[in-house]
Amino acid sequence: MYLLKEPAAMASPALLVYHELVEENIRKMITMAGGPERLMPHVKTHKMPQVVLMQRKHGIQRFKCATFAEAQMLAETGAKDVLMAYQLNTPTAEAFAELAVRFPNTAFASVVDNVASAQLLSRIFSEIRHSRKPIGFSKHSNAHPLQAQVYIDIDNGMHRTGISPDKALALCEEIRQLPALHVRGLHVYDGHLRESDLLERTRQCNEAFAPVAELAAAMGNPEIVAGGTPTFPIHVLRKDVICSPGTCILWDEGYGSSLPEQHFTPAAILFTRVISKPLEGHVTLDLGHKAVSAENPVTKRVFFHDLGEYEVISQSEEHLVVKTSQAESLQVGDVLYGIPWHVCPTVALYNEAQIITGDVHTGTWPIARGRKIINSTKFSTK
Repeated sequence: MYLLKEPAAMASPALLVYHELVEENIRKMITMAGGPERLMPHVKTHKMPQVVLMQRKHGIQRFKCATFAEAQMLAETGAKDVLMAYQLNTPTAEAFAELAVRFPNTAFASVVDNVASAQLLSRIFSEIRHSRKPIGFSKHSNAHPLQAQVYIDIDNGMHRTGISPDKALALCEEIRQLPALHVRGLHVYDGHLRESDLLERTRQCNEAFAPVAELAAAMGNPEIVAGGTPTFPIHVLRKDVICSPGTCILWDEGYGSSLPEQHFTPAAILFTRVISKPLEGHVTLDLGHKAVSAENPVTKRVFFHDLGEYEVISQSEEHLVVKTSQAESLQVGDVLYGIPWHVCPTVALYNEAQIITGDVHTGTWPIARGRKIINSTKFSTK
């Protein structure tokens, strides 16, 4: 289903994104949620303004991101609500506040799990509000009273970031006293819950969420943004929770093989060529560390479902060596199509995606990768 009509015209390695499959996955995501208003999808998987526009066309207006580049991309694409699910430090905090001034039609928020980070945001937004002509900010900033919108980042078992639910109420009461800061709700990411069996994953998710529900009741039931792709089908059953899946937009081999109840289709494919045949039964592809995410074992980086029996032998910066029963029939220059095991960091290796409609290459879409704080750059939406 991923064969190109004119593969000879495509340089390799390349990231192919299949336009129609992306749209199909968006529809499936909305169907699972019961409507677009239940969604705040994470853009870290794709980082593409055109994908955001596709989601907005289907009614999704709220988005989550992890980097300043992604936040700026969302603002420039017209997103109505942007949650940067990453605790801000200077100078990113100042730049994030500037986005709030430059894009008054977008509601910006970030996460906090401690008083010092909340105080930093409060100070930055207070200075903006009390300055007639803040350097680097829009001359119209005084017309828009600004508040730092925050979600309290909750650690309900992942132990990566966040504050435990039993300590979060005291934090909330303390930071609610800060000027120019508003606590919008709770952010709960449970990415550690990836049990393949849905019943067991559901049990674990409900157990981890129970203290969060108690906290929310004590806080007066604020908005809760919860979960990622693995717990998406569980949190969606909680009517007052906003779900934030991300990987399902492009899908990958990792979740495709471990989350059988979710029927998304891989929409981002790695295009690679045979560049050498060093040993009998072996081929070398131009798919090194720079072309596919390498954080997993070498056997779990890319999968070639049309290759038959094969074994990935090694990978280096530019090369992937594969032992395969089809080596004799493969020639130098032949094309293979692979599905990444983890699509999110794989996309981040590319500056642009090659867009495929049907089996035809129809253009490229920019990818908002990196963490550099940059000036406004309007993305083409055509």
